[in-house]
Amino acid sequence: MLLFIATQHQIYRELKHFKEVNGIPTEVVCTEFSNYIFVVLTQYGKIGTLISVTPDSRSNDINEVWLDEIPMTHVCAKNLGMFVSQEAGSRPVLLGLALKDSSIDAVKQIKEIIKSCQVW
Repeated sequence: MLLFIATQHQIYRELKHFKEVNGIPTEVVCTEFSNYIFVVLTQYGKIGTLISVTPDSRSNDINEVWLDEIPMTHVCAKNLGMFVSQEAGSRPVLLGLALKDSSIDAVKQIKEIIKSCQVW
């Protein structure tokens, strides 16, 4: 579902997709704002951990807004955030991440959902 939402100062686009990833219902919401991309990837029905990724982020430099100290969460968040940033032409990304399954296979499937949910 593609939404064009007009506010007083700007227009933004949003796409939502629901799909099962390894048997787990997964929702992907991509929203394009004028200065960044906001992506929610959830298997819990909530935004979860917020991660800010900028194109100039160094390999270990991610702004962890509320990132838990779980290494796999960090790796998954960084991988998906950089993927979205590159797909969106090196734009900054705010990623909401709440995944039950962060396996390599799940991340690959989520990337395919993101590709079908592009608003940029």
